[in-house]
Amino acid sequence: MTMNHTTVAVIDDDAEIRELLQTYLERHGFKVVLGEDGDALPSLIRDEDPDLLILDIMMPGEDGLSLCRDLRHHSSLPIIMLTASVDETDRILGLELGADDYLAKPFNPRELLARVKAILRRVKSLPAAATRIVRFGPWSLDRITRELIDDTGNRSHLSGADYQLLGVFLDHPEQVLSRERLFDLSRGRRAPPLDRSIDVHVCRLRQRLGEDAQHSQLIRTVRGAGYVLATPVESVM
Repeated sequence: MTMNHTTVAVIDDDAEIRELLQTYLERHGFKVVLGEDGDALPSLIRDEDPDLLILDIMMPGEDGLSLCRDLRHHSSLPIIMLTASVDETDRILGLELGADDYLAKPFNPRELLARVKAILRRVKSLPAAATRIVRFGPWSLDRITRELIDDTGNRSHLSGADYQLLGVFLDHPEQVLSRERLFDLSRGRRAPPLDRSIDVHVCRLRQRLGEDAQHSQLIRTVRGAGYVLATPVESVM
């Protein structure tokens, strides 16, 4: 087996889950670093510089949702949330706070591995020769730093999920994209039945662009069909 030198950080208060993930992911070539609560996260990020974070939602002390929100203020590190709750609210909130994906406990390790690989493929998929900055409407996107730039030059970081979804729209400007197509292109896998998380992501992306669902001029809803980026995209550099 060839080691891929990719580091995955796991923060979960369940020792069995941590051991399971470490054994399974290391068997597939990943380096795995562990923490049992939120207090361990800053040092893991500083010392290990992980490529992806697997983060449990329900933990004593600071929970995973709070950690995800705080992390998104300064980092685009890909995040997969784990939840034992059957309530969709926690999962949707995790996506709204910037998580890239979520998985309900108990889960099949093979499915988690597939999601890890899909997210990492997306993160590393930008070709070196690709256009760095593209302009759409009053905004620009820096594809190297993953920063959104407004018309005054102010920059703000995008989460992994927001960046991937915006990238799909920018790669398919003025084309109607179904929810299923958006899910497939942004996450690298098919949407589960009745999954509406793309709607949550579109809503959050609109907010980042200063718009809302009722008055969106950039990402418009096409009733019964999906969404469309209703503006041309221009390469800047």
